[in-house]
Amino acid sequence: MAKDAKPAEEGAEAPPKKSKKLLIIILAVVLLLVLAGGGAAYMLLKPDHAEGDEETADEAAKPAKKKDKEMHPVFINLDAFTVNLVPEAGDQYLQVVLSLEVEDVAAEPEIKAKMPKIRNNLTLLLSSKKASELLPKEGKEQLAEALKHEINSIVETPVKKKKAAAETPDGPVTAVLFTSFIIQ
Repeated sequence: MAKDAKPAEEGAEAPPKKSKKLLIIILAVVLLLVLAGGGAAYMLLKPDHAEGDEETADEAAKPAKKKDKEMHPVFINLDAFTVNLVPEAGDQYLQVVLSLEVEDVAAEPEIKAKMPKIRNNLTLLLSSKKASELLPKEGKEQLAEALKHEINSIVETPVKKKKAAAETPDGPVTAVLFTSFIIQ
C-alpha cells in the first residue's frame, strides 16, 4: 500500500507544475496584448507630421496654443464709464460697461497694471463723441474698434510701437464688447 500512496503523491505534484506553466503562458499573452494595445493607442493618438515638413517644434506649438485660446477666450470686465457727450440738443450722457476679450491670460496683469491710463484715455475718447454718432449699430461698432485701438496702443510695448508706427496696433485685446450701453 505504501507503493500505491507514493505514485498518487507524485501525480498530485505534477498538475501544479502544468498549471504554473499555463499561468505563465496566460500572463505572457495578456502582457503582450496590453503592450500591443498601448503601442497602437500611442501610434493613433500621436500628432501626424508629414516627412519633409520644415516645421520646428516651436512652430508646431504655436498653432496648438492659438486653438486653445480660440476655444477658451479670456474676458476682462471693466467698471462702468459715465461721460458727458458732445452737446447737440441739450446735455446728454453716455453710460457704458465694457468687457475686453484678450488673446492670452498673461495679458490680464499688464492691462490691469495700466488701468488708470486706459480709463483716462477711454473717458476722453467717449466724451468726444456725439449721441447721433453712437445711436446706429455702425456707430457702436466703430466705437468698439476705436476703443480696442486705444487700449492696444497703451498696452503695447515701445518696441512694437516703433515696428508698427504706420499700422494699427495689433495688441493683446482682440475685441471690445459692450455689456451695457445707455444714452440719456
